[in-house]
Amino acid sequence: MSAGQETILDDYAFLVSETDAKGNILFANNDFCKIAEYTLDELIGKPHSMVRHKDMPKIAFKSLWDTVQKGEVWTGYVKNATKSGGYYWVFATVYPFESCDGEKGYMSCRRKASEAEINAAVELYKQWNKEERK
Repeated sequence: MSAGQETILDDYAFLVSETDAKGNILFANNDFCKIAEYTLDELIGKPHSMVRHKDMPKIAFKSLWDTVQKGEVWTGYVKNATKSGGYYWVFATVYPFESCDGEKGYMSCRRKASEAEINAAVELYKQWNKEERK
């Protein structure tokens, strides 16, 4: 894939990852590895932010962290980066949870976002990015 190329998820793609309380990846399913272009070994133990795209406004992730750290579920549209420099859009749902051994962490489940959803997110994120640069 060439740098900057968009990967469009198929209708049945379901990307799942689990992180510890600090956001370091503990698990990633095959769909996530395939779309992000990383092997599972390349992802485990790394911060989930390694797939963050530079176009994503900081306020979006502040909202995510503020929500899940209160024990609430967060949903939103996210533009992620692939290993080769491309990108893909998802509708993400992030769930805070506690494992059987008492460790806190987060589960993120992502599906394909529609073209209309992506277009709305692009416009909103452009506005947020302008405000962050002020």
